Amino acid sequence: MFYVLDLCSNLMKKIVFNKKICIKSGDGFKLKNHKPSETFYYKNENALKNELESHRENISSLQEKLYAQNKYAVLIVLQAIDAAGKDSCIKHVLTGVNPQGCHVVNFKQPSKEELNHDFLWRCNRLLPEHGKIAVFNRSYYEEVLVCKVHPEYILAQNIPGISNKKDIKKTFWENRYEAINALEKHLVQNGTIIIKVFLNLGKAEQKKRFIERIEVPEKQWKFNATDLQERAHWDEYQSAYEEMIKKTSSVYAPWHIVPANNQWVSRAIVGRLLSETLESLELSYPVLNELQKEELQKAKINLENE
Repeated sequence: MFYVLDLCSNLMKKIVFNKKICIKSGDGFKLKNHKPSETFYYKNENALKNELESHRENISSLQEKLYAQNKYAVLIVLQAIDAAGKDSCIKHVLTGVNPQGCHVVNFKQPSKEELNHDFLWRCNRLLPEHGKIAVFNRSYYEEVLVCKVHPEYILAQNIPGISNKKDIKKTFWENRYEAINALEKHLVQNGTIIIKVFLNLGKAEQKKRFIERIEVPEKQWKFNATDLQERAHWDEYQSAYEEMIKKTSSVYAPWHIVPANNQWVSRAIVGRLLSETLESLELSYPVLNELQKEELQKAKINLENE
């Protein structure tokens, strides 16, 4: 039952950036201690691209074994402020992965049906099955991020005992953190490896990317007026992210604080995280028993005699 928990614990000891980006316990965590502009040992864009390409090849090969073995599932959770590069990170890291074994979910504003269920429901039904990789572009963590910055959204969830914002007290958020931790522990115990990534973007860099989206015709479709409205809540979001990481980091499902001012740095790091995670599972193709081998030989003979 605890094999996968131990596996995750051992994996965290192997990952290169462990001490700098992997948060196994939220005790004393301060987001301000993690620089969005950090580049670690990466020196230039070509080196970053070459490393990412190496990771992509490894991911593609290992994903096929993950699918064939059908024992583990991998869930990548990406959280970030607007314009941090979530979409491009997914695109660059997962290039070459067989679509049969992977799906990406972009969680937008919840529907009426989703609001009529508990806050974890819409994500639960899209979790990866064994043998597959799922990427959540935003996730159930929005419920302790955007809903914390905008508590009025909670009122639309028709939760007993909550009729106005004053009813949403500290214990409400503590209960949500507890529910998330319980879900993740349950998933890990049952074979789902969780890679949680916070793309840490700086405020000045977000401004630069917003202006670029406005000025470049090919990127204008990405810009939304609500982006500026949310930017006005920058400090509140930073506080919500910090609290989220404090309350939901664990040995079996740690948060990784990935600097996002340089997109090639963030892509290379996420690629490395996924590559090393898959390697840690010691994946292999299924080995046939003697009876199955005999059946194969019979099939071969039948085909040859046609």
